[in-house]
Amino acid sequence: MSNNQNTDVIVVGAGPVGLVAGCELARRGVRVRVIDKLAQPTDQSRAIAVHARSLDMFDRMGIVDEMLGTGVKAIAMQMHTGGRDLFRVPFNEVDSAFPFTLTTAQTETEWVLNERLQSFGVTVERGVELIELTQDDDGVHLTLQKGGSTERASASWVIGADGAHSAARKLVGTKLAGSFVGERFLLGDVDAEHSLDRDDMHTFFSPEGPVVVLAMREGRMRFLAELHDPPGTPLNMDPTQDELQAILDRRIGGIRVVHSHWLTSFEIRHARVPAYRWGRVFLAGDAAHIHSPAGGQGMNTGMQDAFNLAWKLSAVIKGDAGDTLLNSYQAERAPIADGVIKFTDRLTKAGTLSGAPRRIRDVVVRMLSQVPAIRNTMAATVAEVKVAYPRSPIAVGRPPKHAKVAAGQHVPHVADQVVQKQLRAACGPQTPDHIVLTVADGQLAPAAGHGQVQVLVTSEETLVAGYSAVVADPKGVVAQRLGLKNGGRVAIRPDGYIGAIAALDDTTTIADYFAKIRS
Repeated sequence: MSNNQNTDVIVVGAGPVGLVAGCELARRGVRVRVIDKLAQPTDQSRAIAVHARSLDMFDRMGIVDEMLGTGVKAIAMQMHTGGRDLFRVPFNEVDSAFPFTLTTAQTETEWVLNERLQSFGVTVERGVELIELTQDDDGVHLTLQKGGSTERASASWVIGADGAHSAARKLVGTKLAGSFVGERFLLGDVDAEHSLDRDDMHTFFSPEGPVVVLAMREGRMRFLAELHDPPGTPLNMDPTQDELQAILDRRIGGIRVVHSHWLTSFEIRHARVPAYRWGRVFLAGDAAHIHSPAGGQGMNTGMQDAFNLAWKLSAVIKGDAGDTLLNSYQAERAPIADGVIKFTDRLTKAGTLSGAPRRIRDVVVRMLSQVPAIRNTMAATVAEVKVAYPRSPIAVGRPPKHAKVAAGQHVPHVADQVVQKQLRAACGPQTPDHIVLTVADGQLAPAAGHGQVQVLVTSEETLVAGYSAVVADPKGVVAQRLGLKNGGRVAIRPDGYIGAIAALDDTTTIADYFAKIRS
């Protein structure tokens, strides 16, 4: 069977990563197909932590309220050792409108994303497996199999978001490469009797391996325990409730598992592909990088891969951008995956110390826990709000004097609710393209620029020709937050990151940014 329909992008894989890619392409008018070899979506809870930066992403996608309705909020991360509290990291000051981690089953995340995708007229094609792939200057040519029939399909581009055993990765001729030893984990979603604070995430350090604990809806608890089986021991794919209980008794104590909803074991090796782009094929999520689940950042990192890529690919398809922008996908996202691998590896090693090193760790951690800057940095790392692209090939120019932000950083959150409401109305999910934000706090508002959505922030509520929206900010909170007391202009990318920032009298930097992404 042959399919000659004119498709811009085929997304392989309909997990959270592929669904984010499909949604973001479709809402920009890209002709997209999303396929998945599974006949039905997963019914397993799987990845459940959705951190603050991903909630910022869902807000820009227009579905954050739907996501928040599916889970519970964790407002801090608590570390314990030897039956004692070690270090509590509150999330209330992270730079986000959502200063918490949402715990929700992956099935819920996929449901919300799938509903969003269908609202754009795109339905996931299930039971469709990618078996062959070739590409040339005109596009990518796929052989797809569904049941007993075969389909030949072509598209201008392909996004491989088909997980750890990615067919797309194999068919472009690459593989995951890494030097880390595999880690084993036992995971259980259970009903349990305990005295843990359900408003916090918990990490229990133990010489046998750390245990991560998260509260879920309907009173359930997620326990994730690292295993240290003797070398050569086969992985037990069917752990029992008694085995989980024994681990909790030895490493935590005071917890009784009453009923198990899902028990599983798995092994993870830290690795990533050498390149995220292979001609007209891009890899994202677990197809591009694999790392420990200890930090709860795997799904978040993958979804943000897709969010980063989709607007760039859409701009190229529309003829508004070129290879410089496309190649910035790997330049920006590969270092993030490397950072996650390092963070989770260090967390795991720190959690398994014993003897004198363990006692030294406890003393050092307790000392650090008294330093607000250390707590804030740890919270920002877990929440992923520290993710930035300062060395991106599309980050343009040096910021003006006194600026508190720079190209490659995410636009900071403005806490003033009145101003924030206006900013969201002007720059929210209904605007999926670039925005040039002009801040004129007490300065004469300059003429609006051309070619992008122009938003003016001014101390007086006044209409200025050429701007699509004017945000009244009489207290100058935006200028203060950005460090633009003398005014300035900020090019905000569709993913919420800053492309360029310039003084009001700078007539070239913003234009240089848009010229660069078109090259």
